[in-house]
Amino acid sequence: MTRATPGLFITGTNTEVGKTYIASLIIQALVRSGIRVGVYKPAASDCPLENGSHFSADAQQLWAAAGQPGSLEQVCPQQFVAPLAPHLAAKAEGRQIDAQLLRTGLSYWQDNYDFVVVEGIGGLMSPVSDEDYVADLAYEFGYPLLVVTSNELGCINQTLQTLITAAAFEDGLPVAGTVLNNQQALPIDDISQATNFDEITRCSFPPVLASVSYQGSLDPDINWYALGQCGN
Repeated sequence: MTRATPGLFITGTNTEVGKTYIASLIIQALVRSGIRVGVYKPAASDCPLENGSHFSADAQQLWAAAGQPGSLEQVCPQQFVAPLAPHLAAKAEGRQIDAQLLRTGLSYWQDNYDFVVVEGIGGLMSPVSDEDYVADLAYEFGYPLLVVTSNELGCINQTLQTLITAAAFEDGLPVAGTVLNNQQALPIDDISQATNFDEITRCSFPPVLASVSYQGSLDPDINWYALGQCGN
């Protein structure tokens, strides 16, 4: 897939690591700099029905961060109720994931905006259809990965495994860097938080771009637009 429009693909070392929160901070930073940002989440599960329609909190948050461009349906065209992998959640409703729409849904944002932020589902090897993993979409979209990891015991292994997967998948997925996300307010009983940043920096080649405090912000000097152009 040709990507004339720059962008980032936000992935996680696991589910519930704060991808949407970090993606929203990046989107807001880009919007503040005058960039028209498109936001895309190919599919979402755990979307309860409200007034007969699915509600994706993640899609809503991304959309709001970007200033509500396009429509919520364009942000996330495939939504399902069950907290399962999207293809399984679809089957639970007697539906089927549309593998083609996973891909073509990106076109609106590429055609009409200056930059695209795509948020994946779970981690790179999370299945998203009967034949596709999240990594397949990341590979086809071609955007550099931004790896989000929860700053907690075990995140070094999870981060390195994600980076190894990115390097080994097809002919390699480009990685812009990693962001550590602190999901709990200090103090907590996890002394690894103080050393995870330095250890991941020491052990990995892609840079650790930031460690975000609980409900905190990103370094305003990070040039997300330039990172989204890597490999273009």
